Amino acid sequence: MAGKKLTCLECGQLNRIPEDRLGPDAKCGTCGAALIRSKAIEVDPAILAKAARNDDVPLVVDFWAPWCGPCKMMAPEFSKAASALEGQARLVKLNTEDHQAAGTKYNIRGIPTMVAFRGGKEAKRQSGAMREAQIVAWVKS
Repeated sequence: MAGKKLTCLECGQLNRIPEDRLGPDAKCGTCGAALIRSKAIEVDPAILAKAARNDDVPLVVDFWAPWCGPCKMMAPEFSKAASALEGQARLVKLNTEDHQAAGTKYNIRGIPTMVAFRGGKEAKRQSGAMREAQIVAWVKS
């Protein structure tokens, strides 16, 4: 069966979605959550690891912390970028304060840091706050 593999960012279930149905109506077969979203959502390390390893749609992670000023400035820009990239990439956030081991696992040296995963591997990373247009351009490059 052809289609794109996507991990549900709510329950962690792996789904296969036909390419012609890959849009805002695509839902998880287990919990019914939307698989394609127009905003960035918070994920935990287990779901991040599974999505980074399995998803056919690029996954972009914003590693951040609530005490980080540049992270707070970038948060609304990252969400706007998620909307602009809807269907082309999925943008998620991981709180390194709550999940310190994940910051170590992904070798996060400073925040905010964005890491893009494609085909089960890290494709690129960028540290420092960026605006929506810069994030979109970075993801598409």
